[in-house]
Formats: sequence, C-alpha cells, structure tokens
Amino acid sequence: MADSPFLVVGLGNPGPKYAGNRHNVGFMVADLLSQRIGGRFSRNARTRSEVCEGRLGIGGPQVVIVKPLTYMNVSGQSVGPLATFFKVPDERIIVVHDELDLPFGVLRLKSGGGEGGHNGLKSISQALGAKSYVRARFGIGRPPGRMDPAAYVLRDFSADERTELPLFMELTADAVEAVMTDGLTAAQNRFHTPA
Repeated sequence: MADSPFLVVGLGNPGPKYAGNRHNVGFMVADLLSQRIGGRFSRNARTRSEVCEGRLGIGGPQVVIVKPLTYMNVSGQSVGPLATFFKVPDERIIVVHDELDLPFGVLRLKSGGGEGGHNGLKSISQALGAKSYVRARFGIGRPPGRMDPAAYVLRDFSADERTELPLFMELTADAVEAVMTDGLTAAQNRFHTPA
C-alpha cells in the first residue's frame, strides 16, 4: 500500500511536568518533524492524540505525525485507531522512542523485534497485533548507580546532555525522513552511529 501515508509516532507523556524528560524524546522529535513539514498539531479527542498531517517535501510521501496523549504505557490506545483510520500498514509506521540500552546520542533503526521492557512499545504492539513496525531508538543510556530505570526516564536530560540534544534530535529527524524516502536499510547504513 505505497499510496498510504507514513504514520510517525513520537512517544512521551503529556503535560509540562514531563516535557523535558528523557522519556519524552519522541515528543521532541515529533515537534521537530512537524516544523520541518510546516504543519501544526491539532488535538484529536477521539484517539486521544495530537496529529499533524503534511507532506515530506514537494512530491514527497504523505506523513501523519502523532503524539499520543494517553500517557506512555497505553500509547497503543491512540496508535491502533489512527493506523486503522489512515489505513497505514505496519511497515509504514515509525515509532520514535527513548532507549535505555543505548548510550546517550546513539541512534538505531530497526523493524520488529522485542520491546526491551518499554511499556509504550508493548502497548503499540498489542494494539496493532504486530511488531513489524519501524522503531527509531534514541539512546538515553542507563541510570547511574542503583537508580530505578523508571525514575531515571522521568528525569530531565542533564545539563551536558542538553547541550548535545538538539544535534541528536536533528539526526533522528533526518533518519526518520530517510526511512520514508529511501527505505529502512539505506537509512540504517547512513545513520547508525557507533555505540
């Protein structure tokens, strides 16, 4: 279904209290992508999400950028109905999320596989009944010492990380665009950063 749009899902939690959290990097990249296509998010009450529709460049693919407002752990409640409404096959869904198992600033793109304990991904896999969607995994690193990972992801990026964050967000947005225009393998070859 090459004529169907791409559905780009940025994962995060709604509200100002979470805005700068590591867990919200998906929202940050979604905001950046919406600026790039010159679109604006509007609230979709039925799917409990913010949606921005547009086209990637002149004659480029149609893209629907989504920020679920359900809270991270039940993101599938937004993504499932939106995928159905826009008739998007799993392989044209790209989920941008934080990844504890990668060092900060390392980007990995993959299709399918496990969720690695990420509850947002688990919810999406369950809602879609499939795991074959694309994941843009934005490395945030492991928590220091014995800090609980659940507490770590809900903390803001450190001052040092914030200086580099804009660059890594731009790279992630570039990589997501490359998946849409050139395909996953080409994007992996171009954007996978050394771990």
